[in-house]
Amino acid sequence: MRQRNKPWAKDKLVQYPQYVISEPEKNKGKWKEAFDKDQPIHIEIGTGKGRFITGMAKANPDINYIGIELADSVIVTALDRIIEDELPNIKLLNVNANDLRDYFEKGEVNRVYLNFSDPWPKKRHAKRRLTYRSFLEIYEEILVDKGEIHFKTDNQGLFESSLMSFSDYDILLTYVSLDLHNSDYEGNIMTEYEEKFSSRGSRIFRCEVQYR
Repeated sequence: MRQRNKPWAKDKLVQYPQYVISEPEKNKGKWKEAFDKDQPIHIEIGTGKGRFITGMAKANPDINYIGIELADSVIVTALDRIIEDELPNIKLLNVNANDLRDYFEKGEVNRVYLNFSDPWPKKRHAKRRLTYRSFLEIYEEILVDKGEIHFKTDNQGLFESSLMSFSDYDILLTYVSLDLHNSDYEGNIMTEYEEKFSSRGSRIFRCEVQYR
C-alpha cells in the first residue's frame, strides 16, 4: 500500500527524543538505561502506524518495547499514539532492520515480533523476506539464549516459506495457528493490516518459534 508522504514527519520525530531514539547505535549494550524501568525488551520490526506495539505496551507494562520502522511518514503515526497515551515503556527507531546488529548487543532483546511483513512473493526477492535465513542470523545475534520470534501474516505463501525457513535453521516451532481468529488463542492484539484483512474474510496465520 502506497503511503502518503508527510514532509514534516522527520522534524516531528526529532521533537520527541523521549520516544524516538535518533542515534540508536549509542544505546548498544545500554538499552536498559534508556527506559524508566529495567524490564525485558521486545522489538517489533515493521511497526507501521503503531497499533500493535502501543496495544502491547498498555497491556504489558512490565515489558519494554521498541518499534522499528523505516518509513518516517508511517512511524510518525505510531509516535502520535504514544504521545496520546503517554506510554513510558516504548521507544521508536526510524531505521533499517538490516542494521540491527549496529544497535543491539547479544542478549539485549528477549523477543522479536514480525507482523504482516512484506511477502516479497517473487523467488528472486526471497532474501528480502524478514524470515529469510540472513535475518534469522541477525535476530539470533541480538536475542537472549532461547529467544523467541512471534510472526503473523495473512499471506499463506509467506507463512509456508517462513515455516520452511525456520525449520531449515533448526528453530523450534512452539505454536502455530492456520486461522488465528477462529482459534482458542487469547490476548491477540491486532495490527491495522490485520483488522483490514480479517474484515475481508482473510485467514490470519500465526506462529511462535524459539532458538535452541
